[in-house]
Amino acid sequence: MLFTRQTFLVAGLSRSGIAASEYLLSKGARVCVFDDVENENVVAAENSLAERGCRVIPKEGLEEAAATCDVLVLSPGIPVDHPLPVSFRRAGKRIIGEAELGALALRCPVIAVTGTNGKTTTVTMIESIFTAAGKRALACGNVGKPLTSCLDALGEDVVAVAEISSFQLETLYSLRPHVAVVLNVTEDHLNRHYTMENYIFLKSRILKNCAESEYAVLNYDDPVTRGFAEKTKAKPIWFSLREKVEGGYLSEGYFWYFGEKLFAESELPVDGEHNRADALAAICAAKLFGVSNAAIATSLKNFRGVKHRLEKLGSVNGVSFIDDSKATNVDSAIKAVKSVKGETVLLLGGKDKGYSYEPLFDALKDSGVVHAVLYGENAFRILNAALKRGFHNVTLCRPFEMAVRVAYLTARAGQNVLLSPASASFDAFKSYEERGDKFAELMRALAAESARAAQTVLPTAGEEAREEPEAE
Repeated sequence: MLFTRQTFLVAGLSRSGIAASEYLLSKGARVCVFDDVENENVVAAENSLAERGCRVIPKEGLEEAAATCDVLVLSPGIPVDHPLPVSFRRAGKRIIGEAELGALALRCPVIAVTGTNGKTTTVTMIESIFTAAGKRALACGNVGKPLTSCLDALGEDVVAVAEISSFQLETLYSLRPHVAVVLNVTEDHLNRHYTMENYIFLKSRILKNCAESEYAVLNYDDPVTRGFAEKTKAKPIWFSLREKVEGGYLSEGYFWYFGEKLFAESELPVDGEHNRADALAAICAAKLFGVSNAAIATSLKNFRGVKHRLEKLGSVNGVSFIDDSKATNVDSAIKAVKSVKGETVLLLGGKDKGYSYEPLFDALKDSGVVHAVLYGENAFRILNAALKRGFHNVTLCRPFEMAVRVAYLTARAGQNVLLSPASASFDAFKSYEERGDKFAELMRALAAESARAAQTVLPTAGEEAREEPEAE
């Protein structure tokens, strides 16, 4: 790709769009930018990029820009069936994503991680394991650090530990990981990908460039990912919570890798089967890079989880608040509910993603969830699913702030308020991070209200009798 001889249209000015624009400018390319969202963040990004040499395209100028630009760089938030990429495809022009720009420039070994749930946890585990071993690794990609913004740090002696989403896989063609990890594939993003078949196909694309000398770390317990072994030339390395496989597994209360005992299952600080599965995947990836058992054990014994993933925020009057805002689909919420100890009031809702919520309420019947507070754009869809499955302990409360307050007032001392929404955040927030931060802010506000109420001393009956009578 000859940057100085082509004009690029970057569509979407989120983190990845901004990073792609800055990278292209650094390569001497002509860059146009466009976003059909109008808010202060987008305006600030447009102004900053314009000062550096980008041409900002208004809506009325988009058709002309599409006709004159050579390459479309599509942000993950914009679907490939949007009219803009459709027009580029009809014209026979190239459509890529920010991750593809980064993949084309990478000169270091790559561990690429995808899956419906657990990507960020696994990527963070792998990075911390490498650090404990004295090796250089950098978590990047969908974890919040676009590949193109990390290229300067990713020298040949650094391992790129890249989180890759299905949205990125729509426009990612050149990535060739030395180790490709697929954690699981369950219903998600059907409002974007339409069918499970298409979603599964996109997830499998992370393996398409792998050769016989590379590795596919696959979840043996997931029938979809187990089938991916037949779709790649890479050597399959398995991980399993239930079987002694050729790879990583649990047995006799310990983590094992190909018959080597690493450390006790009870020593992993984070709860839940999903965290143990993620740890096994991280173990496999690290071992394939020659990391010692001692470094793996040291790192994972000290792993405290990631922000917004079953993060314990604190308590108010004996009610514990747990932030699992990262649970943006049903499967993730089910895993969260199973991991939380004690009785729980569950906060559900947000932006609908096109799947059924009925399996969630099937799972809640045998859980510690005593009540569900529903909010957000999809609240009535979730309510309908609850009633169909005979789960009647629900409160419908559309605004998020009110829903958190209602959940707190519903919970008793010793119970939890768990935000595990099973939905995207985009009906009211810019991201799941912002939603989780708001949840923490509301908890602090409730704690402050409680403290003020405790400091208020009401006068006794005798004191009221001694007060001076008001003048008539």
